[in-house]
Amino acid sequence: MRGIILAGGSGTRLYPITRAVSKQLLPIYDKPLIYYPLSVLMLAGIREVLIISTPRDLSFYQELLGDGSHLGMRFEYAEQAKPRGLAEAFTIGCDFIAGEPCALVLGDNMFHGQDLSRVLWRARESVENEGGAVVFGYPVRDPRAFGVVEFGDGGRVLSIEEKPEHPKSSYAVPGLYFYDGKVSDIASQVEPSDRGELEITSVNNAYLADGQLSVQLMGRGMAWLDTGTPEGMLKAAEYVEAVQSRQGYYVACIEEVAFRRGFIGADELRSLGEEMSKTDYGRYLISIADEAERA
Repeated sequence: MRGIILAGGSGTRLYPITRAVSKQLLPIYDKPLIYYPLSVLMLAGIREVLIISTPRDLSFYQELLGDGSHLGMRFEYAEQAKPRGLAEAFTIGCDFIAGEPCALVLGDNMFHGQDLSRVLWRARESVENEGGAVVFGYPVRDPRAFGVVEFGDGGRVLSIEEKPEHPKSSYAVPGLYFYDGKVSDIASQVEPSDRGELEITSVNNAYLADGQLSVQLMGRGMAWLDTGTPEGMLKAAEYVEAVQSRQGYYVACIEEVAFRRGFIGADELRSLGEEMSKTDYGRYLISIADEAERA
């Protein structure tokens, strides 16, 4: 399975701080925002990732993340000249996907929770073994501000409505999607919406029409964090700081995830930590390598 992070857009809701820098490069506590969706793909065992961003910002992502080899991964990069909709990620990334199953995560979405890895692997195995698509449902107090999923027995999706006045459930659809190898072909047939965008809802509805769209619920103990406003970014940073200071482990530490998933070994992890040894982040990586060598 391959993964795509869509990190484009102009970030106008965060002006003026995003006038000169991509939102997904801004810090959430001690690491760039893009580390959080990247760690989600890594937790799903995905080692090949395409990062899509604007022509202005793409070089900064390349400088930050490189080719991925230091993490035992492979990163590729592609431009989205204008924000023409989420579904365009699959036409931009058509050659990269190459007919393989694919996960798409939005570059400003943060997920955390004890069961996250299990949820991700279940979605991956579903599309790899059975085909179709998997979206997620996250309970929110006021679903009218989101895409809302209505589902029946066995997680079968009945409908997805965008910002409905009368929601049919309390479950919003977050920016994380798993698809089989047909997704690029389906996306290429999507027509622009009234907003002039290629909507991800159109892709989901195509799978729904074929009876191949299912939903997995993210329930109690899972966090889906909004970073679309300054207040949201602050609250997300406070959440990460609280988890890390109270529990002693780091959230979305991509080097640690690479090590835990077997992408790199203890020596590689130690080397990455030594490059940042003046920071708590670097010392944390070294401590994990030390612990592994003592085990």
